[in-house]
Amino acid sequence: MLRAKNNRNNMRIFKKLIRDNMPEIMAAKGTPITTRVLEDDAEFIAALENKLLEEVQELRNKEKPALVQIAYMQEILDALIKAYNILPENVAEERRQKMEERGGFEKCLFLENGR
Repeated sequence: MLRAKNNRNNMRIFKKLIRDNMPEIMAAKGTPITTRVLEDDAEFIAALENKLLEEVQELRNKEKPALVQIAYMQEILDALIKAYNILPENVAEERRQKMEERGGFEKCLFLENGR
């Protein structure tokens, strides 16, 4: 999980992407937050990539059930596909080609060493 720092006003500083409804949810709880809209595509993509890394770490740390984390990561991947202007069918084709060329992960193979 991303650790928040406190500023002079004792507000925690996060600097991370949040879900669209979080401002309303936090306001309903009486928790003040400050947000801004990421207008720059590169900044939004970087924030999505950082969010994906954050969620992978939470999955590894078993902070939430795997189903919850994987579903969230899929949402982030879908947002990245859209942000990079990639067609979902192109992703599916790339996956199919990779599977055909190199296989999947069904055999649970782990590389120990090689030349």
